[in-house]
Order: sequence, then C-alpha cells, then structure tokens
Amino acid sequence: MADIVFGKLGEPLEATQRRVRMAARALGRNDLGHAFGHVSARIDDKSFLACAPRPMGLIAKGEAGTVVPIEGPLPAGVLGEVRIHQQIYKRRSDVNGICRTFLKHAMALSTLRRTAQPRDGFGSYFAPGPKLWDDPTLLRNDEAAAKLADTLEGARAIVMRGNGAVTVGATVEEAICMAFFLEEASRTEIHVLAINRPNEEAIMSAEQAAARGVTTGNILERMWEYLTRDDPEHQ
Repeated sequence: MADIVFGKLGEPLEATQRRVRMAARALGRNDLGHAFGHVSARIDDKSFLACAPRPMGLIAKGEAGTVVPIEGPLPAGVLGEVRIHQQIYKRRSDVNGICRTFLKHAMALSTLRRTAQPRDGFGSYFAPGPKLWDDPTLLRNDEAAAKLADTLEGARAIVMRGNGAVTVGATVEEAICMAFFLEEASRTEIHVLAINRPNEEAIMSAEQAAARGVTTGNILERMWEYLTRDDPEHQ
C-alpha cells in the first residue's frame, strides 16, 4: 500500500480542495450517495470548505468548493443544509471533516426509528448505536441545525429519519470512512431483523466495542485507499 497521509489544518487551500473533491467522489462512486448531499473539511477555527453544490460523484477534477464561515450566513450558492456543518464545527473542536449523505440501509432502518446496533466490527464504531434525529424534514434553518448538532453530541454519526445521515471525523477522510462503516453496520442490522429472531445477547458490550472500534493499524488508510481507487486526483 502506498503511503497515505490525511490532510491537516493549516495546509494549502488547494490541498484541502483536492481532499474534499476526492471525498465527495468517493461517496458517489461507492453507492454511498446520489444527487444530494455534501462534504466539508475544516480550514481553521473560523471557516471550512464545502464541496461544490453538485451530485458528489460528478464533481470534476479541479472543481472548487466554497469557503464557508462557521459563524454567519451561508455564502451565495451554498446548499442550505450546509448550516448543519456550521453548527457541528461550532460545537466540536475534535471534528475537522463532515459528511452529509444518503445511505440506503441506514435510511431504511431509520423509517422504523431504528439505528444499527454494535453487532459487528463496523457497528462498534457507533456503540451503543448511532444517534437518531427523529424528524424527516429538511434542515433549512439555523435553529433546527443547532438542535441536530446538540443531539449528535460527541458521537460519530447521527441518522436522520427517512432523510440520510451525517458522519464526522478528525479529517474529512475519516468522515467518509465512517459513512461506509455506518452503511455496512446498517446492512447487517437489516439482515438480522429479516431473520425475525434478533439475538440481543449478540450485541457487543461497551468494552468490546471500544476494543474493536479503533482507527489504528492503518484501518482508515486502507478504507480510504479502497474508496478512492482510480480517483483522477490521486497523487
């Protein structure tokens, strides 16, 4: 595996632009999103970069995103739900990347007001389970976005009932990996429910989930390499 170095605060803006484009395309190319959704990466404590307002899988090489203030109105042309990113960055200094997308299995579960339980390695990252935002409407005002960010608290993901999900990470690369993990955990949950005899005893304990849900050992780097395979902006 080639050496993979995730982005960091203070890097040149064009490096952040490239990472955000690659992250957006990774969602579209891996069936983790479609015409809707957006990703971002923090620039500093005052601003972040949001991807171009297009279907993420179609964002072109070199296509620029928009710098958005963490405090203040959204710039012209920026999608309305990007205010979710503002509210999360405002509350979470540990978050430097955010993914807002539509995951098929996570959405299906959410219509039952359920989220994935920590039954496998992918689910362990969200133990005791992703938060649920129990409102199927779009978040087009600051008050609702703030409430969603408060509901997320310190978690890695929040599932919006019938309306996709938000995952976060220390980098935008990690946020995209968490989207993949969330969808795989949700797929497992649906398979278990289909058996009609879910074994609640098989859910990981808090200790087991903490031991399993790690990011060391090149786990995120391998996932990122897989999700961005053949991307036109690989260096």
